[in-house]
Amino acid sequence: MTTASAGQTLHQRILGDIEGRIVSGEWPPGHRLPFEVDLADQYQCSRMTVNKVMSQLAKAGLIERRKKSGSFVRQPQIQSAVLQIHDIGAEVESLGLEYDFKILERGLRNANAGDRERLDVATGTPLLEILCIHLAGAREFCVEQRLVNLSAVPEAAETDFSEIAPGPWLLGHVPWSTAEHRISAETPAKEITRLLGIGDRQACLVVERRTWSNSGAVTYVRFTYPGNAHALVARFSPSSD
Repeated sequence: MTTASAGQTLHQRILGDIEGRIVSGEWPPGHRLPFEVDLADQYQCSRMTVNKVMSQLAKAGLIERRKKSGSFVRQPQIQSAVLQIHDIGAEVESLGLEYDFKILERGLRNANAGDRERLDVATGTPLLEILCIHLAGAREFCVEQRLVNLSAVPEAAETDFSEIAPGPWLLGHVPWSTAEHRISAETPAKEITRLLGIGDRQACLVVERRTWSNSGAVTYVRFTYPGNAHALVARFSPSSD
């Protein structure tokens, strides 16, 4: 039997236990949580108490409840008035289109002076550099240019990303603590417009993201979308201030 700490209800204890396992990475994204009946037996409480905990975790965005399948840890998200860390594949499929991706280039190198500004690492740090195209049906959806800090994620050096795109792979392997987005409208280099199948002078939406874990910088990524086919939408409320 698990007992609650002094001043802490059993509901709070169960919530804290599960939340702690998710935030620490012990239960990674995609992990299926124990069934409610099993948690109720573990904590010797009613199933209603467990159900309320699970509802609170789902509302907080930590888990996803799937009918007849159970509850699963969701991909980490950063909430802001600008953008979320999202899965491009899920975004494409939400449009009713078939998703696919292709790794066009993949190589290992050491960080140079220019990488310090983008990835916040010292010169000489081992990096994995990736060029990837994401597809929505038969059309090009966006180009991904990514740097991965191999000091923080050494196992990425041995991953070919043939089965899963770099973004979801990283979210599933590295608990991140901080993320930063920079959004701009640009006319990209000819190589990028060629990959997107657009004109050389067409404006594009560029989203740059940097993420950190508790041990330092993890990745820098630059997504380039055709400007006439993509928009960012955010819903937010007035602050309490």
